[in-house]
Amino acid sequence: MDTIVKEPQVTAETAKQLGLSEDEFQKIVAILGRTPNYTELSIYSVMWSEHCSYKNSIFYIKTLPREGKGLLAKAGEENAGLVDIGNGYACAFKIESHNHPSALEPYQGAATGVGGINRDIFTMGARPIAQLNSLRFGNLNSDKTKWLMKGVVKGIGDYGNAFGVPTVGGEVFFDECYNVNPLVNAMSVGILKVGESISATSHGEGNPVYIIGSSTGKDGIHGATFASADITEDSAESLPSVQVGDPFQEKLLLEASLEVIKTGAVIGMQDMGAAGITCSTSEMSAKGQSGMIIHLDRVPLRQQNMQPFEILLSESQERMLVIVKKGREKEVEYVLEKWDLHYAVIGEVTSGDRLKYYMDDELVADVPAETLVLGGGAPVYKREFKEPAYYSEFQKFNIDDVKEPENYKEIADFLLTHPNIASKKWVYEQYDSMVGTINMSSNKPSDAAIVNVKKTDSALALKVDCNSRYVYADPHKGGAIAVSEAARNITCSGGEPIAITNCLNFGNPYNPEVYWQFVQAIKGIGEACTKFSTPVTGGNVSFYNQSSYEGPVFPTPVIGMLGMVHDKNKVMTLDFKNEGDLIYLVGECRDDISSSEYLYSWHHVKGSPAPYFDLSEEYEVQSAVKELIQKGLIESAHDCSDGGLFVTLAESAMAGNLGFDIDTDISIRKDAFLFGEGQSRIVVTVKPENEDAFTDLLLNSKAEFSCLGMVDGKEMVVDGESFGQVGILKENYDSALGKMVEA
Repeated sequence: MDTIVKEPQVTAETAKQLGLSEDEFQKIVAILGRTPNYTELSIYSVMWSEHCSYKNSIFYIKTLPREGKGLLAKAGEENAGLVDIGNGYACAFKIESHNHPSALEPYQGAATGVGGINRDIFTMGARPIAQLNSLRFGNLNSDKTKWLMKGVVKGIGDYGNAFGVPTVGGEVFFDECYNVNPLVNAMSVGILKVGESISATSHGEGNPVYIIGSSTGKDGIHGATFASADITEDSAESLPSVQVGDPFQEKLLLEASLEVIKTGAVIGMQDMGAAGITCSTSEMSAKGQSGMIIHLDRVPLRQQNMQPFEILLSESQERMLVIVKKGREKEVEYVLEKWDLHYAVIGEVTSGDRLKYYMDDELVADVPAETLVLGGGAPVYKREFKEPAYYSEFQKFNIDDVKEPENYKEIADFLLTHPNIASKKWVYEQYDSMVGTINMSSNKPSDAAIVNVKKTDSALALKVDCNSRYVYADPHKGGAIAVSEAARNITCSGGEPIAITNCLNFGNPYNPEVYWQFVQAIKGIGEACTKFSTPVTGGNVSFYNQSSYEGPVFPTPVIGMLGMVHDKNKVMTLDFKNEGDLIYLVGECRDDISSSEYLYSWHHVKGSPAPYFDLSEEYEVQSAVKELIQKGLIESAHDCSDGGLFVTLAESAMAGNLGFDIDTDISIRKDAFLFGEGQSRIVVTVKPENEDAFTDLLLNSKAEFSCLGMVDGKEMVVDGESFGQVGILKENYDSALGKMVEA
């Protein structure tokens, strides 16, 4: 019988220091039939952390719709979702967070987030072709916010540009709740042929276990545990938990991985992300119902005298675990040497379910794989939750208590230069959006990013979306709006929503009010996904996004949506095309300014409900616009969202360098008409000769619609008053964010 290497005896207090509760410690003792040693306890501490086990979220996540047309890999089955997109191709896509690392070291935190999500895609055999990101920062007048933002954007740009995958879309939002804890969510999308994907599994007794890529160092140790705790004034001491990325190494790893998969000699492959060797060996073994013997002294190291637990828990980047068919090692090694990649055989697959880790022939840990993973022995909790007091207070908001403004042009100028609405040009100009020549929406602006699927008539429509202010005001409604707005953007671009991935960013789950936000948001997301037939294919839960001195961030369930444009000739853009085209609103304006940027930032009213929203109405509006696009009856389409109707019109005008002349609806307040953010509205333009067919179609739909005015000249005119020249407003819109960041 193997003898466990002797280590200092651990106690419940040791477990607590590693982020485990006393009950969890006792459960580990029961599983092993003895007290774990420090290495074993470290293994459980990372695998049972919130970041790896989803122990406080999995119960509710499983209530989300996960069945749908064309799904090849459902939520939880693989490293990323996999959807059949026709013509013999499949799309792999996923979004994940790298919030805590980015809060402490923004450049590397963001860069390694990009690297990690791309590895999730190409370990499945898909070539990454597009990246998106969703970013949240604090008050932009703060020097710290500027430092964080510059570091994050440069990290994303440098890594993605060097790796050679275009960043095709994203969002940036600012609020003081993110002052200490920014959110950095990265999405990657890849393409492969149906039937050529590889699984993150392990089986076949005697099959060798390879580690491929970078050497292992001390960066990222206990990174998963670090991501499962609040940010405090002492968090800077956790800088070793921030990994360091190498995009050039990752590029080699990508090409080698795809070529190795084509040999047919690979059983399974998994990226080493959170919890490093521990996570990849345990998850692959559990999935394949097998065990492994791993020799830690055979792992290539870049630092001397690393302890067994440090080697196991290191989150050094650009590493893969690969299970190879015994007898076919030379085929795999030939490819790895061709791409000048380091590799080592560090163990073998065994029967049974035990993971045995050795150091210099001494057994340092012996644990059953199944007990470490999600759905196995990892604990599952349903936390206490309660409605926060602010929620009912927000519902008392009365629009009549807000004085109507006297100078609407002043408000329009304010909104167009507000960092939440102004062009994000300062950000996206640091990203290469055209590498790979697949981005179809770089010079033709549309609400979603349009990515070419070569050798087919189709394209992908991609979007990340979430208005966290809405979710804070009403998590149920706000969660549904996040899905619906992502779908609306894809519909406006000529696409059909297919499926989503999500990144659920919340505060501490042990706070009953935070947990209430989480539960309610899940309900809203589920209802909207069911309505739009967009199953959830996977994603990420990021709790503990709060600081000890600032409290939790707004609940921010970011939706990454995949859509399909089945005919590239039917892609729809948002820019005004021709003078004299009629401007119509599909949907209905409401006497509502709740949670709008106008109310929040101009009037400084922080407490109001989420804006008007009806899921059935949303569906009917999108269905009508989809049919208008398919029948070629409209020239442009742009969804009405942040900043309201005026901002929507202004963005279409600036994109087409054409003005507009509209009249407001006297039946509702003018500020609500222009700046309210009631949902389920899309601005479209119609050639006069198509107006009859256009109105006939809408009269036979269930969607409301109205004529606003026409595309005209070079000015933005409302009720006969000029709000300014298109060119001047565009210059201010394009430059506002950069001026604030660089000030």
